[in-house]
Amino acid sequence: MNCRSLGMADSHAKQHDYHLVDPSPWPALSSIAAFATAIGAVMWMHDKGYAVFVIGFIVLCYTAFAWWRDVIKEGEHEGHHTPVVQLGLRYGMIMFIASEVMFFVAWFWAYFNAGLFPTEVGGGIWPPEGILTFNPWHIPLLNTVILLLSGTTVTWAHHALQHGDRKGLVQGLLLTVILGACFTAVQIYEYSHAAFGFSDGIYPSTFYMATGFHGAHVFIGTVFLLVCLLRAMKGHFTPTHHFGFEAAAWYWHFVDVVWLFLFFAVYWWGAGPEWT
Repeated sequence: MNCRSLGMADSHAKQHDYHLVDPSPWPALSSIAAFATAIGAVMWMHDKGYAVFVIGFIVLCYTAFAWWRDVIKEGEHEGHHTPVVQLGLRYGMIMFIASEVMFFVAWFWAYFNAGLFPTEVGGGIWPPEGILTFNPWHIPLLNTVILLLSGTTVTWAHHALQHGDRKGLVQGLLLTVILGACFTAVQIYEYSHAAFGFSDGIYPSTFYMATGFHGAHVFIGTVFLLVCLLRAMKGHFTPTHHFGFEAAAWYWHFVDVVWLFLFFAVYWWGAGPEWT
């Protein structure tokens, strides 16, 4: 190699700790797919078909897969996730979780506004007349135990990873994924035995919006951890380089904390007189 070639190679060498991302179609495509999914869901609720929702959701899922694949490639195989880049990713995840907190604050606000100041429409009491709530010490308590156990298993997996215990990492993640799936199955069972429908008043609508969106977050978090499990089985993550797993663990602990608020506010505090 001559001096000119060496000079050209040096000019293209990375001289900084930042990662300049290559042009990607995924941000724009995911925005369009999310918009189509939302519009399709509204159309579906107004009995105008679900084709737009299905198409948007499929494209959204593919975009998430492709985008995650590129991020894993640039971080795990190409070495672009330097400590400086990882710090930026951590700040981004913290801001995302903060936005999720405010999202759930809206549902809690609606619930407490109706619960603390019941109107004559609901009989001036909370829960409203004719609403048979769930026994908080039955299915809701079971799901609380399941989710708290999953918080301990994901912490076990994180601890094992930090100490180079690959077997403990895989086992902890596997148990967490199983517990997350169990939570979703129990919630589906709970919904199928509910004594009220979504459109039966303010209590059912706030109940389903708060617990339903939380259930969606549990499902998404379970998929997130399943991806981490598959990556761990392929040898990804090291004690000093594992932000993908760390982000999933943060998200899962956030889901745990939100559920505790839901259990005490919606299921226990909002329980009907038959359970008090």
